[in-house]
Amino acid sequence: MTKTTSAEAWHRRALKAAALGLPDRSAGPGKPWHLLLLAALLLVLALPAAALVVPGFVGPEPPAPAPEAPPWQREPSAVASPQGLAPLQSTAPVPDPAVLAARVDPLLQADGGGTFTGIVQDALTGQVLFDRGGADGRVPASNMKLLTSVAALRALGPEHTFATRVVAGPAANQVVLVGGGDVLLGPGESKPGEVMGRAGLTTLAAQTVASLQANGATGEIKVLLDDSLFTGPALNPAWQEGDVAAGEVAPVYPLAMNSARYDPAVTTGPRPQDAAQSAAEEFASRLRAAGAAAGLAVAAGVERSPGAGSTKPTAGTERPEVLAEVQSATVASQVDLLLQESDNYLAEVMGRMASIADGGPGSNDGATAAVSNQLAQAGIAAGPLTLVDVCGLAMGNQVSAAQFAEVVRAITTGTDARLRAALDGFPVAGLTGTLDSRYGDESTVQGAGLVRAKTGTLNTVLALSGYVVDADGRLLVFSFIGNGLTPGAAGNKVALDRAATALAGCGCR
Repeated sequence: MTKTTSAEAWHRRALKAAALGLPDRSAGPGKPWHLLLLAALLLVLALPAAALVVPGFVGPEPPAPAPEAPPWQREPSAVASPQGLAPLQSTAPVPDPAVLAARVDPLLQADGGGTFTGIVQDALTGQVLFDRGGADGRVPASNMKLLTSVAALRALGPEHTFATRVVAGPAANQVVLVGGGDVLLGPGESKPGEVMGRAGLTTLAAQTVASLQANGATGEIKVLLDDSLFTGPALNPAWQEGDVAAGEVAPVYPLAMNSARYDPAVTTGPRPQDAAQSAAEEFASRLRAAGAAAGLAVAAGVERSPGAGSTKPTAGTERPEVLAEVQSATVASQVDLLLQESDNYLAEVMGRMASIADGGPGSNDGATAAVSNQLAQAGIAAGPLTLVDVCGLAMGNQVSAAQFAEVVRAITTGTDARLRAALDGFPVAGLTGTLDSRYGDESTVQGAGLVRAKTGTLNTVLALSGYVVDADGRLLVFSFIGNGLTPGAAGNKVALDRAATALAGCGCR
């Protein structure tokens, strides 16, 4: 019998399977080469296809982990504690004056005409670390508001508030609206959580109607206005007409709505030229609306009656009955607002109220004298001062950078705790107030969020006075003032900001 080879057997099975229409399941070692080649080809094609299809089922390969950000750049995991930053250590190294000056001096250069003076001090010890004409008197622009804020906090106290009252008038069916220094009145209901509009004329009107009803009042009510708390010219003759026309300031009265603005959200453009009368007319309108439901009519028009609402009567006269009263935000809150927004009108009012608290007149001269006296009593800002106004709009003011640095030192580390209330008012570089749009370019961004300073801007004047914690944890105070500058030259603000940024990054040893 002829012996059958394995190849022949495999071939016969394949033929039989083909005849029956069955697949050949044999896989003998003698499988023809062309089938093996076909299988290899299919395998080669399948591998790239699998590489494309498999990620759709298992997902992309996870990226390499990013390097961990430093703590101050990470998203917070919890609400910050009320105390904020930990107390600074007095053992932190003080910058070397020569190293610090080498960094700051080249940056503090005017773009075009004019010059910069400046000073940097260690806040705790007062050691001068940089001084370029720091004792020279300069036009300070709105840096003046730092001096006014200190005077107001000392003379009035951080928690003091101003009352706007309605008292019974000198004749029957008369009520007197008495200005008491609140120029942040709102037209609507009082807003206890706000600074602007903390006291509302609608609330005041409702209280007045309730008191009139309780007193059995009938007939038509006449509204009088007593704004005699302030004396002297309402408009400082040292202010330029163009600044007044542009709405930088307005005639100053002891009551106003929205800091003598038509709209608190619009801080440029024309302002009421008689803010007290405007507020009184708004009150009369609110009183008319509130009185209608109670059967009380209110006469059209408001008349001024200086002294009619005085709650300090002279001998032989009776104190008028107080029918209604609303209270302003605290002096501390108002100082915060005037520094953040550099509000000229509010600063002028604060100066006059400081003078009244000192027993002086509610006038511009009283305000400038009160600021000078308060600084002298506090032992800060030693040296000659020339104050023409207390908001910094006048070009006749003369204050040195060294005096501003001492004021900032008193606020940050001085012994009078009342002055700490001004700390929150310093704008934060790149974030708040008048510094919110600065410190955004490559040369200053390292100071964003770290520098806190009051700005000052006039046509040929720029100033920046504030404080910063340097890279070694040392608190520094500084003041830089430019006078005679080329109007509109872009490099001048940048020069100030670069100098302050250099202090923030200073580990100057």
